[in-house]
Amino acid sequence: MNPAGESDRSQPSQTLFDAIGGEPTFRKLVDEFYAGIATDPLLRPMYPEEDLGPAADRMTLFLMQYWGGPNTYSAQRGHPRLRMRHAPFRIGVAERDAWLRHMRRAVDRLDLPADHATALWDYLERAAYFMVNVMEDPA
Repeated sequence: MNPAGESDRSQPSQTLFDAIGGEPTFRKLVDEFYAGIATDPLLRPMYPEEDLGPAADRMTLFLMQYWGGPNTYSAQRGHPRLRMRHAPFRIGVAERDAWLRHMRRAVDRLDLPADHATALWDYLERAAYFMVNVMEDPA
C-alpha cells in the first residue's frame, strides 16, 4: 500500500536494468570485463575472434535482457542456451575463477549501491559456477 492507502500493484516495479542506469551501465560492465579478458592467458584463447567486440556485444545484450532491458538478444540469437553455447570450451575451476576475477573487478568499477551490486554479483557468480563443464580430479 502507498501512503494514500492505494495498492502499489498498478505501478510496475523498476527493473535492475533501469535502477542501475540501463544500457550505458551494462556496456561499462562488459567493457571493463573484456579489458581483463583481452590480456588473460587462460581465458583469451576461448575467444576465437580476433576482435573481442562481437563477444562483448553478445554478453551486453544478454545481460541487459536478463535484467529487464530490451529483448534484442533473443530477437537476434534465440534462446540464450548458455550451457550449450559454452559446451565447446573447457571450463574448469581455474577458468571459472579467472572469469569471476575479471567480473568482480568490472562490477566493483560500476560503484553501484550495495543492494544492486549484490544482486548483480550473486547472479554472475551462480552463472559462473553453472558453466563449469569439466570436473577435475581433486588429487
